[in-house]
Amino acid sequence: MRVLLVAEGQHEQGKEDRDGALETLVRRLCRDITQCDLDRVSRKDIHAHHGKGQGYFKKALRWIQEAKKRAYDAVVLVIDQDNVPERVQEITKAQNAQVVTLRRALGVAIRTFDAWMLADEQALSRVLGYTVSPQRSPEDVSDAKGVCAQLLDKSPMAMSQSEFYAFVAREADMNALERQCSKEFAPFAQRVRSL
Repeated sequence: MRVLLVAEGQHEQGKEDRDGALETLVRRLCRDITQCDLDRVSRKDIHAHHGKGQGYFKKALRWIQEAKKRAYDAVVLVIDQDNVPERVQEITKAQNAQVVTLRRALGVAIRTFDAWMLADEQALSRVLGYTVSPQRSPEDVSDAKGVCAQLLDKSPMAMSQSEFYAFVAREADMNALERQCSKEFAPFAQRVRSL
């Protein structure tokens, strides 16, 4: 299955020579993916219809159309909630919309994608090379990116934050991630599995 993976930032996408954290998570959840190409949500040439409200709903539909135009079998799109609760409803509406027929797994990371990286302290400990305390309710952490940066700063391992996330995504227990991030990672994981 050929999948277009659309995300917001470099921490999700990683580097060209290495799978990023989001691609790693998606491939672990859906083994049928043969090709996964990356794109950025914010691309200027992918225009959503203008008008009042529902900006992320429109943007998600536009990406679904783009994936279909490029002959992908499915699209996976993840954005951060960034303390804007309406994004969850808009992305859920786009997930369920049948205006364009293409398999999709759309998700909103609460509050940010970085929170997903805090869900499994055992994976964190293995990747960082020291014992990391359990991070309770990662989706409630107001600055998950900052917490991840602090954890990384304490590590004797030399790696960028993007590499850190990719390593955690490879090591993380999916059940722990779904349990700890039950508001939005769990539904997103189910959507990816059902592709």
